Amino acid sequence: MTETTKTHVILLACGSFNPITKGHIQMFERARDYLHKTGRFIVIGGIISPVHDSYGKQGLVSSRHRLVMCQLAVQNSDWIRVDPWECYQDTWQTTCSVLEHHRDLMKRVTGCILSNVNTPSMTPVIGQPQNDNPQPIYQNNNVPAKPTAAKILGKVGESLSRICCVRPPVERFTFVDENANLGTVMRYEEIELRILLLCGSDLLESFCIPGLWNEADMEVIVGDFGIVVVPRDAADTDRIMNHSSILRKYKNNILVVKDDVNHPMSVVSSTKSRLALQHGDGHVVDYLSQPVIDYILKSQLYINASG
Repeated sequence: MTETTKTHVILLACGSFNPITKGHIQMFERARDYLHKTGRFIVIGGIISPVHDSYGKQGLVSSRHRLVMCQLAVQNSDWIRVDPWECYQDTWQTTCSVLEHHRDLMKRVTGCILSNVNTPSMTPVIGQPQNDNPQPIYQNNNVPAKPTAAKILGKVGESLSRICCVRPPVERFTFVDENANLGTVMRYEEIELRILLLCGSDLLESFCIPGLWNEADMEVIVGDFGIVVVPRDAADTDRIMNHSSILRKYKNNILVVKDDVNHPMSVVSSTKSRLALQHGDGHVVDYLSQPVIDYILKSQLYINASG
């Protein structure tokens, strides 16, 4: 497959990130590596979306702190970014609504039409002229009518940098201008672009708990968007999927990361990192990056059993 025929992917992870661990970042890296190895996908961005304070989870520290810790955790990444939209809403948002927000934002800001996982859009994502004398979306006489794959990927990357890949100052997070004009570009040949939910096998397993998830939301999350699962603790993802009719129905939309390296995915656990902090356990450095540890100590977070 050529670069322009591969599916371009944005990975979106929702969670408390209380605090964000090395394992959370490793999930992004493992997922990207696996998707690239399949030869079917190009991952062009990653989004971390911390949950709203009203989620009500015991020991959840303020989103003000969690956003900063997430930002510190990805400060050296050139493709993973933190998005504050979920935290800035008036109340808690469902995972489904967060996915839909980012899909709609991509449409408004870039002009992209994101393809559905089940029925890929026949409309150009970053549009290609449909005849020999097309009318461009934005006129620019300096842009060739038939751009190279590198230029197409560059434009997608530029678009993302204006949406999910904005690196706000640690002290302040701002919204993206949803009416921003990204510049003068010709209609390009079609690029299939999808937002996929990145999660661990524990979240996949939660889909099987009766009444925990709204079934209509599950249909949208798995059926319309699709998910990338990074297994934890040698979880049997096939067994998990067989326990849910919706997961079985959309099994082809669930990508399970498989690689040859035995990664210690238990370091994803925020609970273990909080316990290590409370007990003064030196192994906390196995769970958290040093900038996050420094911020936690400076802000005196998680210093007692309740936090």
